[in-house]
Amino acid sequence: MPQYAILIYAKAHGDEAEVVPGAREAHERHFEEMVESGALVAAFALQPAADTATSIRGDVVTDGPFVDAKEVIAGFAIVEAPDLDAALRIARANPATQQGGGVEVRPVAGGFVADRPASA
Repeated sequence: MPQYAILIYAKAHGDEAEVVPGAREAHERHFEEMVESGALVAAFALQPAADTATSIRGDVVTDGPFVDAKEVIAGFAIVEAPDLDAALRIARANPATQQGGGVEVRPVAGGFVADRPASA
């Protein structure tokens, strides 16, 4: 079955006071729904870009994200869906779409998953 990456975007410089009440719980419910439906292949949340990103371009290494943007990728999921329309239905249910962020859906061209969990 085809796989799709769902890139989850959030405000780049949001502080804890700006977090929508219940946001984390909404994301956890969405995650559980994807697991229960069998669509979820993998999902990862990323640390805040402004605090933890390191960018490399050529031989230059700099602290911070590569570009200054209003939104950054906060996480991503890989889902299996029969077609793009089905993947869009899954992505549309992501709480980020109602919390000031958004999602981008792209077909996966290929990849590899090592048999080990992501580190925290």
